[in-house]
Amino acid sequence: MAQDHRLQPQRFELKYLIKEELVQPIRDFVGCYLELDDFSVGRANNSYEIHSIYFDSATLFTHQATVNGEKNRFKLRFRYYNDQPAAPVFCEIKQRIDNSILKRRCAIRRETVPLVVAGQIPTMDQLISPESRHLVALQRFNELMLRLNAMPRLHNHYLREAWVSPHDNSIRVTLDRNIRVEPYFGDQAVVAMTRPTRIYQEFVVLELKFTGRFPNWFNTMVSRFNLMRAAAMKYSGGVAMVGEQFFHRRDPVWEEGMAFAVSE
Repeated sequence: MAQDHRLQPQRFELKYLIKEELVQPIRDFVGCYLELDDFSVGRANNSYEIHSIYFDSATLFTHQATVNGEKNRFKLRFRYYNDQPAAPVFCEIKQRIDNSILKRRCAIRRETVPLVVAGQIPTMDQLISPESRHLVALQRFNELMLRLNAMPRLHNHYLREAWVSPHDNSIRVTLDRNIRVEPYFGDQAVVAMTRPTRIYQEFVVLELKFTGRFPNWFNTMVSRFNLMRAAAMKYSGGVAMVGEQFFHRRDPVWEEGMAFAVSE
């Protein structure tokens, strides 16, 4: 999956947990205003795969910032969409500043992932794009990772259906299903999961994303379907569901279980 150059650097995000039976009516409503993202077109249930590896400190600094409801916080993660050798891996900083979201990312070649995990910055020819803003994003990712002494802690995977504005990405609606998480401490952009835990099992996570003014038709949709905002955190929610104790360090019990599962 190539980089989506329509991504906006700053936006607002509102999250809702909905039942599966609401998906089709909401899909029909949203389809009057937006079109399917190119990556959703032609796929089963309009959905494509997303994988993320979240980085955190031994004390779970970024997780605790979310739990404590800090207004200004950030997350560090790798994001990727498959395990193809030529497919990029994105180093991302997702930063919340009060009520707005700022996302910075840099695409790197898959073979450089262990270098980044080890705290090194790839050379320019190992980056997908030569644009200076991408290099700056990678340097900032590296700075924050080293400052926290952060390492991979959690791998999550889910299926996303995305709807976007016809001419730009100022409005985006996503539906995320089958969100699965597990502790991960390695240095690869893995896709296989060994003993995943599914979070928000009974729900689909609906996100309304926009830049600038809240669209009027969002208000209509929220009212028509009686939507209530909810916390739907794919990293912190996963840590809480599995148990913080499994993410502070490499847990020998967990790793022994993984080794047993792999050998079966």
